[in-house]
Amino acid sequence: MKHLSWIFLVCALTSQAQDSLKTMPEKTELKYNLNTSGSHFFKATFLNQTWFRFNNSNPGTTVLGEAAPQTLDLGLRRTRIQLLGQITDRTFLYIQLGMNNFNFLNGFPSLGNAQGVPSNRKIAFFVHDAVVEYSAFAHKDWLKIGGGLTILNGLSRFSQPSVSSIMTMDVPVFAQATVDQTDEFSRKLTLYARGQVGKWDYRLGLTDPFPIGTSGNPVPAISANSTFAAKGHHKQYQGFLIYNFFDKEAHHTPYMTGTYLGKKKVLNIEGGFISQKAAMWRTQNSGRDTVYNAVNLWSLAMFADMPVSKAKGTAISAYLGYFHTDYGANYLRFNGIMNPANGTTQSLSGVSGIQGNAFPMFGTGSVIYSQLGYLCAADLLGKNGTVMPYASAQLADYQRLTKVAGIYNVGLNWLLKAHNSKISLDFQNRPVYQNASDGLLKPNGRRGAVTIQYQVFI
Repeated sequence: MKHLSWIFLVCALTSQAQDSLKTMPEKTELKYNLNTSGSHFFKATFLNQTWFRFNNSNPGTTVLGEAAPQTLDLGLRRTRIQLLGQITDRTFLYIQLGMNNFNFLNGFPSLGNAQGVPSNRKIAFFVHDAVVEYSAFAHKDWLKIGGGLTILNGLSRFSQPSVSSIMTMDVPVFAQATVDQTDEFSRKLTLYARGQVGKWDYRLGLTDPFPIGTSGNPVPAISANSTFAAKGHHKQYQGFLIYNFFDKEAHHTPYMTGTYLGKKKVLNIEGGFISQKAAMWRTQNSGRDTVYNAVNLWSLAMFADMPVSKAKGTAISAYLGYFHTDYGANYLRFNGIMNPANGTTQSLSGVSGIQGNAFPMFGTGSVIYSQLGYLCAADLLGKNGTVMPYASAQLADYQRLTKVAGIYNVGLNWLLKAHNSKISLDFQNRPVYQNASDGLLKPNGRRGAVTIQYQVFI
């Protein structure tokens, strides 16, 4: 009888718990209130983006010494934990931890590693951001002064993206202009001021960049083509200004939302810059002289993200931007996101890392970047959510390329639960290159990649 009583008690408690769960509203965030009003709080978020990808490799690509005209790989594009809190009316704390670009080649020596991890598949789960911030005016966004390791950036909205809410499969990484060169995965030690006054949104930063020698990658030998200087150290200045025609954008963290999925009516014009003197060097006069150049980058853009029909839940998201990218004479850098290859039998004049899915992502010249997406009706798939097709184009006119480089992506987001649970399918088409005269590179056909991503965010 004693055991039977316990069974009845457990059943009763289980039934009560189930009834309680039925009446309890679903939680949308992991948040602990520090006061009764909830104006002071601390919360955590978690993000994981898993990629499954087929890639038509660049000419000459090898994987572990074997020819690899195609590759098929599985990887973690991003795994992140955010810890943030409004501690007092004026004090804000933001910390982000995580890892990036983890696939089967992770840590392989010839790839280099931005965290300095030699041939070790136990990738460092490192600090991305660690920021403290003080509001000059309580409960107002007019002026916030902060500092620490932060992604707050001057160049553009895609230089400081909230990756959990981006519309395309990935951000246009060229906008993270010094990524893993003089920063830590686009984060820098920065003292900044940011705020919103009326329809204006601004941010100004004074950055102490990392030396190129601490990037974890081999430092390129100085040559007639500009590279980041291994000698000297100068501060970096940056600023970003937005004018909001309609709704103000979110301003809680320095990160900028990718798409609001029709929850806001946003139309912006934006402009930003980054400047650092003597950041680059090169030789001239047949190698006899060393010349230092500044990095001077700026952009102008327009961003729209707004509902088309509130009744149906449809929305549009669009961006068009022009980027002036001056890294000094003939700077060019190839990069492949989570590159599935580690070698090549091909040689291109003055550049490295050309294998796998790499293309000339960064360079001295100019870039036009655009993206367009349409959010279909909220009930399109019933309980299974809706879809958002998109397309993007990056047109890069760099000094060392004989023709404009066009990188094109089309894709589809299946939004099972907005950005919290989504499956994305992306097709990319990119150029490949061969040597031309005078150290220039000319097109040598095109290659493509197909990627499926599953993102879970809470």
